[in-house]
Amino acid sequence: MDQSGWTLFWVVVALLVDLTVRILAIIIVPRNRRPTAAMAWLLAIYFIPYIGVLLFLTIGNPRLPRARRKKQQQLNDYIRRTSHGLDLGTLRPDAPPWFTQLVRLNRNLGAMPLSGDNGARIIAGYEDSIAEMAAAIRAAETYVHVEFYILQSDATTDDFFRALEEVAARGVTVRVLLDHWANRGKPFYKQTCRRLDAMGADWHLMLPVKPLRGHYQRPDLRNHRKLLVVDGRVAFTGSQNVTDSTYNLRKNIKRGLHWVDMMARLDGPVVASVNAVFLSDWYSETDAVVEGFDGFELFKVEPGTGDLDCQIVPSGPGFEFQNNLKLFMTLLFAAREKIIIVSPYFVPDEGLLLAIQTACQRGVHVELFVSEEGDQAIVYHAQRSYYEALLRAGVKIWMYRAPYILHSKSMSIDDETAVIGSSNMDMRSFGLNLEISLLVRGGEFVAQLRDVEDTYRSLSRELTLDEWMQQPLRSTVLDNLARLTSALQ
Repeated sequence: MDQSGWTLFWVVVALLVDLTVRILAIIIVPRNRRPTAAMAWLLAIYFIPYIGVLLFLTIGNPRLPRARRKKQQQLNDYIRRTSHGLDLGTLRPDAPPWFTQLVRLNRNLGAMPLSGDNGARIIAGYEDSIAEMAAAIRAAETYVHVEFYILQSDATTDDFFRALEEVAARGVTVRVLLDHWANRGKPFYKQTCRRLDAMGADWHLMLPVKPLRGHYQRPDLRNHRKLLVVDGRVAFTGSQNVTDSTYNLRKNIKRGLHWVDMMARLDGPVVASVNAVFLSDWYSETDAVVEGFDGFELFKVEPGTGDLDCQIVPSGPGFEFQNNLKLFMTLLFAAREKIIIVSPYFVPDEGLLLAIQTACQRGVHVELFVSEEGDQAIVYHAQRSYYEALLRAGVKIWMYRAPYILHSKSMSIDDETAVIGSSNMDMRSFGLNLEISLLVRGGEFVAQLRDVEDTYRSLSRELTLDEWMQQPLRSTVLDNLARLTSALQ
């Protein structure tokens, strides 16, 4: 065969391979995937075939490995069995039917029970929450469980770490979990590891990407949870990481960025559920069951300082369904008067956007708090692509003024029900991150959240539709391109 014949041969082979890839993509990509995500992947594979296929093979599976998902199912079954029929406090009377159904949904998906007689106090100051967590740690008698997406020993968090060192020195067991990819290579990572080693803490990385050691899953899956449990009596959870408000990143310091967060201090039976999330993650990462925490003892807790009804909702790629998205959707459809959403990264799927638009059309007052300035370019522009639809629906959008990043995550509906936690309202938090959300029924807690929302409002400016329609064309193009990439799950 001469040169021209070989050239023709390889051209035909390339065309056949290209056609085969496209046909296989149509068969494989849409299976068990949302239509928008499937379409985004197909567009990537069709228009940038080599890069698109490589990306799909690398991050195309949004689920944790099968063994890890099996562990989660076993843990869910165990938690349901052991907490069934236990005295978890007295529930508030006259719960509306939709709330009872929501609790059942959360129980079926995330296993955690609803409990009564809980105390819950919001801490809206960044350094205040670190100080309160350090004080709670110093009161520990038996154990401290620490689980944070980002955990850094720096000047701001030094007292938190000193508290851990002090209790560890007097024999208190300190167990620590931190996300591998979120901390690896970041400022103070090695210093933090050395400090944990020196105090004698039993610590492990969450979702480690170490293929040579047999640890591998989709590399952009994250354990995004933030929680602290002390002796099973007190717990903290919310949006804040244990790090400086600049995250110690040079680019943030150069831009003068500081993060604004919100945590909740909990006491009462709900603490057992927060602890169950930690112990589940501990077992998932270490294959070790912590002694002394059988189901009965875990959920054997005393009433707290309040009478709030609370339920913990864990979510993430270890679960079959998107637990947090279903929680938010149910609340949106249940609202009768008011919905206030705080989310630094707001990239809704079609259902969530439709639920918000429908709430406005039903006459519900809806407000959304976001940051005026973004720290992640793609998410920032993807989020902006939804502003016009939200404004036209009647959503009041508040933009927290730069140079602060409003990182708190909450939703309150009417005057009795609220959720706070680690979960953003974006497709990453719904499908790729392990998250923890706290559902609370009680006007006292919602009143606390309203005070925080009022503070955020005073530090924000309202975005109007007239202002938004003046956006330059280049911004619209960037926003729309980012919106397409946000669906790649």
